[in-house]
Amino acid sequence: MSGGRRAWLDKTTPLLGQQSRSPPYTSRLPSASLEMSSSSPTPPANPTRCVFLGVDVGTGSARAGLFDENGKLLGSSSSLVQIWKDGAHVEQSSTDIWHAICAAVKEACSLAKVAPEEVKGLGFAATCSLVAVDADGSPVSVSWSGDSRRNVIVWMDHRAIEQAERINSSDSPVLQYCGGALSPEMEPPKLLWVKENLPESWVMVFRWMDLSDWLSYRATGDDTRSLCTTVCKWGYLGHAHMQRINDKDSQPMEALGWDDEFWEEIGLGDLIEGRHAKIGRSVAFPGHALRSGLTPAAAQELGLVAGIPVGTSLIDAHAGGVGVMESVPPSDSEAKGHDKEEICNRMVLVCGTSTCHMAVSQSKLYIPGVWGPFWSAMVPEYWLTEGGQSATGALLDHIIESHAASSHLANQAASQKVSVFELLNKILEKLMSEQNHSFVSALTEDIHVLPDFHGNRSPNADPKAKGVVCGLTLDTSEEQLALLYLATVQGIAYGTRHIVEHYNANGHKIKTLLACGGLSKNPLFIQEHADIIGCPIILPRESESVLLGAAILGAVASKKFSNVREAMKAMSAAGQVIRPSEDPKVKKYHDAKYKIFHSLYEQQLSYRSMMAQAMK
Repeated sequence: MSGGRRAWLDKTTPLLGQQSRSPPYTSRLPSASLEMSSSSPTPPANPTRCVFLGVDVGTGSARAGLFDENGKLLGSSSSLVQIWKDGAHVEQSSTDIWHAICAAVKEACSLAKVAPEEVKGLGFAATCSLVAVDADGSPVSVSWSGDSRRNVIVWMDHRAIEQAERINSSDSPVLQYCGGALSPEMEPPKLLWVKENLPESWVMVFRWMDLSDWLSYRATGDDTRSLCTTVCKWGYLGHAHMQRINDKDSQPMEALGWDDEFWEEIGLGDLIEGRHAKIGRSVAFPGHALRSGLTPAAAQELGLVAGIPVGTSLIDAHAGGVGVMESVPPSDSEAKGHDKEEICNRMVLVCGTSTCHMAVSQSKLYIPGVWGPFWSAMVPEYWLTEGGQSATGALLDHIIESHAASSHLANQAASQKVSVFELLNKILEKLMSEQNHSFVSALTEDIHVLPDFHGNRSPNADPKAKGVVCGLTLDTSEEQLALLYLATVQGIAYGTRHIVEHYNANGHKIKTLLACGGLSKNPLFIQEHADIIGCPIILPRESESVLLGAAILGAVASKKFSNVREAMKAMSAAGQVIRPSEDPKVKKYHDAKYKIFHSLYEQQLSYRSMMAQAMK
């Protein structure tokens, strides 16, 4: 998941009209942001300045951000990555991703006027995509095409739905730590799919790695896996290491949390061989300093200094959680030393291509249809529960781009130098005024959206769920598109409300939401969430929370901070607070639409059952 999104490419179209060539990824078009002029060259290094670099690979781009020791963003840059989509199959290239990272890091350092010697630590975050490489570290194809470049199964790839269903019928105790069922977005179903469908690739693969772990390995040569990736996406039982949390010296740990019976039962017993060599012999807490740091070869490619400490990685959404969970105003209870309890009353929304809903607890809470509980997978010593919506930013893009008015609207937005979202928000304000409504939400009285266009991740855990739009007409105007866009935003927010209520019904006490990611920069998206859920939403001081979370890993690896929680407190701070409307009409309106939201899914289940009977 990431805030960077772009239109899908089909399985043969090269990125940005690039012509096929060898090597195919030498052309990069980075985009950058910073608060200062970039006209002067990089100055000599300031030996007293500590700068930490965070790298985030999202669904459509690789980004790099530089932060000082107080968590202030000094500059950032991004570079697009290639993606192939063919039905349920979504693939990328690890080679292309690494080249994009190198371009983004160099550009960010140049624009922020940060010399290589000033970078004291580096951390990686990435989508939970699956990477396949051989014994030489070269890519192995996971694609029907046989194209060796396509060695990454992207997180949102749903090719393994049937494999996930078979695994979930195993009744393994491993399943109780992922809401009762593995998602096809997790790694075991995808591994089983490759074994059953691409036997030549299966034999060739020497390492299977989550993307963020592969990035750390590519940078350091250290094959240690993160507790975050293995616990959240591979069925690894991280609480096998509970006794190690208070160790003074951070060391990689032998991977004792693999359940060998689980792998044998689901048909992947060959991954147990060599002490789990292909999926990870050792694990470490996020932020653990890997081996001797950045290798000379990787340092040269990135434009950095060899030996820079590199912290064990995080999944991108979890990095967003690390970057934003302590971005709250100080409270009396925390001043009295109750912060261990306060952090458990918060939920982080990482809003990008998808949305992840991250909450922690001091004791393990089993929540049906919600991933977890995962021990120390994000915040050390806390159990993480992770809800999610598989398509949010991607859904809004789809709704807008598939509408008849999309092209004209895009041209208008470009001529006015604003985003399409800004233009749609202005159209909604105008419609509200013209129709004499007291609040903008009232415009969608006759339009209702069930946002499960890519299945339901939480809390229904139904990958076969489909999206529903109720209230379509023959109107193809921009105004009608604006209404459909608003109804989709509301549908996404009702889904989040469903998740929050489900959390609280199963032991959590969520009172405050914190939001980050690309969608959190859309004021309408955030206000609708606040009104619909009835909770204040805190935005962080620094908007690039995923990059900050990755940089925090580097800061911990450098020993600037003794642990992740300490670094979180030092490097994050609150920004704007969005509060729900106090108008009782707004609550009444959304309560009614929320009932319709639930009924749309219930009707879909009924229709599915009726058709299943008809097909017998």
